[in-house]
Amino acid sequence: MAYVSKGAAGEVLAARFLREKGYEIWTANFTCRFGEIDIIAAKKPYIAFVEVKTRSDDSIYMPREAVTKNKQKRIIKTAMLFIQKNHIELQPRFDVIEIITKKNHPMNIIELDHIHGAFEAGDLHAAF
Repeated sequence: MAYVSKGAAGEVLAARFLREKGYEIWTANFTCRFGEIDIIAAKKPYIAFVEVKTRSDDSIYMPREAVTKNKQKRIIKTAMLFIQKNHIELQPRFDVIEIITKKNHPMNIIELDHIHGAFEAGDLHAAF
């Protein structure tokens, strides 16, 4: 069996979870000059820009703690560029999906938490 990284496994698991919750996955790993967004998904009235963080059960901190203020700023800028390029009319929301997996088994979920509106963009124009 091929090795699957924690990050890649987490993104697959998160996309599967979102689909099961009625989200339409628009794209994954959207990258631009500002940064990268793991998953962009829609479920009216929102477009969710989702950061996925995966850790094993022996980690000393929660996955969400890795979404720092600097990371949030990069995600916001990237999201704004996506919205402008695609003329999105849905309400943007910034979510974090944190996944805790069994050590050395990245596809074996122990806990998955979808944090809706994990952070806010504030004044969206200030992102640029």
